[in-house]
Amino acid sequence: MNRLTQLFNIQYPIVQAGMIWNSGWRLASAASNSGILGLIGAGSMYPDVLREHIQKCKKATEKPFGVNVPMLYPNIEEIMNIIVEEDVKIVFTSAGNPKTWTKWLQDKGIIVVHVVSSVKFALKSQEAGVDAIVAEGFEAGGHNGRDETTTLTLIPMVKEQITIPLIAAGGIATGRAMLATMILGADGVQIGSRFVASEESSAHQAFKDVVVNAKEGDTQLTLKELAPVRLIKNKFFNEIQELYKTSPTPEQLKELLGRARAKRGMFEGDLYDGELEIGQIAGLIHDIKPVIEIVDEIVAEFETAKKEAVSL
Repeated sequence: MNRLTQLFNIQYPIVQAGMIWNSGWRLASAASNSGILGLIGAGSMYPDVLREHIQKCKKATEKPFGVNVPMLYPNIEEIMNIIVEEDVKIVFTSAGNPKTWTKWLQDKGIIVVHVVSSVKFALKSQEAGVDAIVAEGFEAGGHNGRDETTTLTLIPMVKEQITIPLIAAGGIATGRAMLATMILGADGVQIGSRFVASEESSAHQAFKDVVVNAKEGDTQLTLKELAPVRLIKNKFFNEIQELYKTSPTPEQLKELLGRARAKRGMFEGDLYDGELEIGQIAGLIHDIKPVIEIVDEIVAEFETAKKEAVSL
């Protein structure tokens, strides 16, 4: 048992990331049932939809699960109240100041984890009193840090500065990567992209197929002036690149982005005009499997790699 398995009361020190349009109750409950921590991604849900997913998740698993809440959404108070009303015990916060909600949630008996992309924000999170930190390298899919710090350098730099449990994220989809980040100082890992390509993910089948066919170099971080995001290169991505040639204002970038791009791409399967958020590690993901098989593979590879490392 390590600090993470103890904190979350789970079998393996692995968290299934709460990703918009991918992490509904089916994915979260399957992840929790497989011995890891499943997270519902609240970022793509209206409050009443979130409540429904929490209730369904509770019926589908007796194991611990949590909710990931990006704090940049306008109905954040309603979302937090629903989490408390539905007796969710674990909340991962991101995209905002950890001081805003940490104490409020902890006073209600909730474990709070904050996602960061730099040492600076890791220290701010620790000062805010969070129970653990996810440090995410810029290899990760979706919204990301501006500094482009890779997981390999971020984890030991954060580890050097904090004392609370540390979860590594970004570019992790295998047991070997899990072992590597834990050797660098992480207590466990958060995995996103690999679970997009699972049978239980709520992503559109067309998006899942794009993920398993992705190769090295098929994703890029862009839109730093708004909120940095890693996308698969498609027609929409190319339109962003063309607009950049004109030195656009943030307003012009917002106009191109419009509304519901991520939903269109990942949930509705529009591979041309949608926003297709996935990590660089997609180049190593070649199949769509049930969550239990993915977890079993990762854990088995982790144990094998650990034995091999001892004999080096």
